[in-house]
Amino acid sequence: MDLPSDASDPTSPARTVSELPPDAIAFAGRMYDAARTGQVDVFKQALPLGLPANMTNEKGDTLLMLAAYHGHAELVELLIQHGADPNRINDRGQSPLAGAVFKKEDRVIEVLLEGLADPDLGSPSAMQCVTMFNQESVWKDKFEKAPGNGKGKPEMSTPS
Repeated sequence: MDLPSDASDPTSPARTVSELPPDAIAFAGRMYDAARTGQVDVFKQALPLGLPANMTNEKGDTLLMLAAYHGHAELVELLIQHGADPNRINDRGQSPLAGAVFKKEDRVIEVLLEGLADPDLGSPSAMQCVTMFNQESVWKDKFEKAPGNGKGKPEMSTPS
């Protein structure tokens, strides 16, 4: 993963994560752990101070993905309120919504749907997971009517 060595200078060379200061790497690790364990208070402090809501680890998992997968609905809601993208998929093509379906985290699923998560994104998509895990009676209709359904897909341009 390459990061700019000086974000204020777009011409500066990129550097790898291994070149980041150890304190920065340790801080990022603590934030990912806090997302996994649902430490809402940590994020209530850090997000208003500039912690990126879409911060992503080496696997492409965002803070939102980690919080959703581990069943922390209150944290998922807070992250979305601070701009976290509920439709960002990780490096394996998984969406936060599909992860929540897989883990049967009903409250997280509802929060993600309210936050405009698209049930058709990812591979497998959350809609496919509903079928795979026999949850169609609970979620299929809600997914089809979800306000974010189709919102995560890139818009197709029409020829002029």
